[in-house]
Amino acid sequence: MGIRFDQVTVAYDGQVVLDSLDLTVAPGEVMALLGPSGSGKTTALRAVAGFVRPVSGRVFLGDRDVTDLPPYRRGIGMVVQQYALFPHLRVADNVAFGLKARRTPRTEIRTRVAEALELTGMAAYARRHPRELSGGQQQRVAIARALAIRPDVLLLDEPLSALDAQLRSGMLAELARLHRELPDVTILYVTHDQVEALTLADRIAVMDKARLRSCGTPRELYRAPADTFTAGFVGTANLLPVTVTEGGVTFGGTELKVTTGPAASGARATLCVRPHLVGLGEGPNRVAGTVREIQWRGSTHRLYVEVDGHRVMADVRELRDPPALGDQVALHFAPDDAVLLPAGAGADDQ
Repeated sequence: MGIRFDQVTVAYDGQVVLDSLDLTVAPGEVMALLGPSGSGKTTALRAVAGFVRPVSGRVFLGDRDVTDLPPYRRGIGMVVQQYALFPHLRVADNVAFGLKARRTPRTEIRTRVAEALELTGMAAYARRHPRELSGGQQQRVAIARALAIRPDVLLLDEPLSALDAQLRSGMLAELARLHRELPDVTILYVTHDQVEALTLADRIAVMDKARLRSCGTPRELYRAPADTFTAGFVGTANLLPVTVTEGGVTFGGTELKVTTGPAASGARATLCVRPHLVGLGEGPNRVAGTVREIQWRGSTHRLYVEVDGHRVMADVRELRDPPALGDQVALHFAPDDAVLLPAGAGADDQ
């Protein structure tokens, strides 16, 4: 069962918080709603769940218009940021809660609870209370509870944001495994974390200021973003102000060879180059500048180089003898590794 937003607008006290969202999630697809706080992504999820009512537009689950249905009649599983487990109930009873609310036969409840706990790796913890579990284990219980009702649609609202980095990494792998084992479940995943979106999603819908900015596969949005906001939010990017020429672009006083696209010669544009595609030393599309900051990141060094008054980032393999602050260095990138975008925020604004 898929999800379809048909020009959905939500407003609180006259303030629009979701503006004319038109988006379709295919059956069995994982769609990530990615954006900063206040972008409208959680509101979109709550509109699917039935917790907010659009002032205009319709919400569909499959072919069924659910806009006017209460949450309990939508048959949706949902996992929220703070898990919302009942502290006085044991794990098995927490997982059984939705089934009991639906008056599921007792023998079937036992079977479904056991299946959901086994699927999430929590079968050995059925008799424990939430306070006896780690954050990651509580998250697994919340997911088991959502899966126990066998939903066609699973809504995940920032489900990993309360976990530390190591637990997040482990839960990402678990969610990816769950999706492989439950390929028919459609998942709408709200996050502000680009790594989560890139790791889990079949497609990503990028949102900003209550509107959908762009939508595509992680590879499409990373390699060929539609605009500077998407380029800067889906991964890290150098966004450099350039002027289009007949043979490429000029950045400061340097001619660079790139695919110019439809922009006319003389037009202002923004050049997007990912830091890991910028090399140190001589090469095509060479620019020179001054090292202003160096960050060691284990396997790589990130160099921040001032070029013609603009900051350029380069992620290079760990250097045995990195340059010093104030050194003059050359950077380069391949013409095919740059994407020309409409004029917008440059690197200095990121």
